[in-house]
Amino acid sequence: MFKVVGVVGAGTMGRSIAEMLAVKGLDVHLVEKTPEKLRQAVIMIEASLDRQMERWAITAAEKKLTLNRIHTETSLQHLADCELIIETISEDLDEKKDVFRQLDDIVAADAVLASNTSTLSLTELAGASSRPERVIGMHFVYPAFRIDVVEIIRGLHTSDDTFGRTKTFIEDVLTKKGVMVYESPGFVTTRLVCLLINEALHLLEEGVASPEDIDSAMSIGYQFEYGPLEMADRFGLDSVLAALERMFREFGELKYRPSFLLKKKVRAGQLGIKTGVGFFKYGKDGERLP
Repeated sequence: MFKVVGVVGAGTMGRSIAEMLAVKGLDVHLVEKTPEKLRQAVIMIEASLDRQMERWAITAAEKKLTLNRIHTETSLQHLADCELIIETISEDLDEKKDVFRQLDDIVAADAVLASNTSTLSLTELAGASSRPERVIGMHFVYPAFRIDVVEIIRGLHTSDDTFGRTKTFIEDVLTKKGVMVYESPGFVTTRLVCLLINEALHLLEEGVASPEDIDSAMSIGYQFEYGPLEMADRFGLDSVLAALERMFREFGELKYRPSFLLKKKVRAGQLGIKTGVGFFKYGKDGERLP
């Protein structure tokens, strides 16, 4: 079973996955291009752990142990001893392929190479590796440490052994539900939630309700933790836009065409919690401000 895990990319999703793995007692090597991005990631992880301490979910000693299990690196070479590597960089096919090509020369032959992609083809990603049978999709839902489901996506060449080891790890070690989905842009969760967000944006454009009331209607009425607009802010408006645009290209259906308001926000650099403002305003620790 995997005990040492690499996470490539320390953005919103990467640091959430790294935190979740470390809480479960695993040694995590978190890789990002610059020390500054790694410092920011550790600050955000520590803030998340502090919020859990405030709720009495963990102790100060558990927080310290969790942070000690996260090793920050600026080179993929430090992943040589990892048995599982989870790639979480931006949804750029060429960049992801480059990561998989580099990992080929670094990790052991039986290491599993997983991608957290939500819209790209696993088969195409696996084509960049000399071991496509070891490539699989592990799509976590943000925040990874709180959401108890992971979509498991097999590429055309993913072996039964790779799938079995991954599913066992997800269910026995991470204690999450592993959902098998067939390769398709957006899979299940991204495809459905992006349509919800896009429709909420259309409601906002049409003046049907305010951002606060749209979110309240869904969070209270359907027991969502966050309404669709705050969801978009937490995912990153640029990430939502990229997902919708890719699904629109792949399926050619108008329901996936991104709202103009979403494009306008991204062009203005209002990306959600990563910039402090999206449809709502956020503090440095990602908490929503009045």
